[in-house]
Amino acid sequence: MPTPTPESESGQPGRSSDSATSPTATRLAAFASSRGRYYAVFLAVFCAVLIISNISATKVIGFGPIVTDGGAFLFPIAYILGDVISEVYGFRAARKAVITGFGLQILATFVFWLVLISPPGPGYENQDAFAAVLGFYPRIVAASLVGYFVGQLLNSWVLVAVKRRMGESKLWVRLLTSTGVGEFVDTLLFCVIAFAGVIPGLDFLNYIIVGFVYKVAVEIVLMPVTYRVITLVKRHEPSYELVEGS
Repeated sequence: MPTPTPESESGQPGRSSDSATSPTATRLAAFASSRGRYYAVFLAVFCAVLIISNISATKVIGFGPIVTDGGAFLFPIAYILGDVISEVYGFRAARKAVITGFGLQILATFVFWLVLISPPGPGYENQDAFAAVLGFYPRIVAASLVGYFVGQLLNSWVLVAVKRRMGESKLWVRLLTSTGVGEFVDTLLFCVIAFAGVIPGLDFLNYIIVGFVYKVAVEIVLMPVTYRVITLVKRHEPSYELVEGS
């Protein structure tokens, strides 16, 4: 009988684990095709999370000394989904997701603007409330698009670059490294563009620091879930195989 092929932490037969001794094996990087079984699902959820987060971000919220915005509840999930897409499908697939989300955000902004400038119908008395919430949305979207576009691309690029260097081993290293770089740039750009001059003085600095620490903390707390999702997708994505790069 043939000897069973061991599985690594990625869940893929024959992939090197942290304890692998072959220098060549640890340098190989595996990716799946973006035409694979689950990519479209991750892409749809990624875009939905992004749009919902940016609508929620129109409200600044405070829990005692902690100042943040409503997008904090969901936006970190966008980076986790970005990690999954980058790790499993590679940089080109992650770039496609980022550009798709970018386009949908522009579409959402245009539609909200059209609704906002349209005259209220008979009996509609909430025009001022609607304008107060979604009238601020274009600035939020501008901030989000710049921060998200740069941050997500950096997140994906760093993750894939580290993976090509280390292979399938030590997933936690590339998750933390890519998130730290991407979230810092994203948070800084978003906060400056969206709320500079709106949130005063030290509260603004607090807002930037809390936003960054919170997003990275969410990534760390949910890392076991991210690990599990990545392992399952790798195991059940038929096109996932060792390649030179993606």
